[in-house]
Amino acid sequence: MATMDPTRKATFAAGLFYIATFVFSIPAVALYGGVLDDANFVLGAGSDQGVLWGGLFEVITALTGIGTAVALFPVLRRHSAGRAVGFVASRTLEAAMIFSGVVAILAVYTLRQDNAGADAGVLTTTADALVAVKDWTFLLGPGVMPAISALLFATIVYRSRLAPQWIPTLGLIGAPLLLASSTASLFGAWDQISGPALVMALPIATWELSVGVYMLVKGFRVPSAAAPAGPTAGPVQPIASHA
Repeated sequence: MATMDPTRKATFAAGLFYIATFVFSIPAVALYGGVLDDANFVLGAGSDQGVLWGGLFEVITALTGIGTAVALFPVLRRHSAGRAVGFVASRTLEAAMIFSGVVAILAVYTLRQDNAGADAGVLTTTADALVAVKDWTFLLGPGVMPAISALLFATIVYRSRLAPQWIPTLGLIGAPLLLASSTASLFGAWDQISGPALVMALPIATWELSVGVYMLVKGFRVPSAAAPAGPTAGPVQPIASHA
């Protein structure tokens, strides 16, 4: 059985990581429902069964997000070293924001478990503050950083023709839409989880899913990526000497 070349191994791993971010990130929001939506959760209201699972899923999401950038870095730096470094940095920063949100939610969970004799007003105020931290990390992490990552990664893919052009085009269209939506959420035009926000996030989500599946199934077009971006120059003509 033939072994994969290093570039194919890298894109295969990155594709797996991209798919994993979808698999683990989507259910995490639902599992956190009790913490985020019920002000009395910290006092013992509702079920807390999904909180730890939600935290675990988000940790996996953060780690697989970093994994996509680490796996792709040796490939992308051949085409743009600066953008490749920026891509790793953006994915790492997104993961850091996700971890911060997980810590805030788990802190509410701990307060719920150890609230014997505590003042109910203090508990709910503290829990509300921690939930607010979670909301802000969700906006500044998954709400902003995927757009920055797309501007870096999709630009490399588009200019180097590593994949069919429609795939990075989705990322380049989706990035400004996601940034606009996150800005609107920042100033209170709509919630981050709302109809308009979901519609404006759809292109960036489609880009990430599409590039993940493409890398997993086919890998990047290495020969065309190695070719120069500009028009091929013709043969160099010797300069005639004049006696």
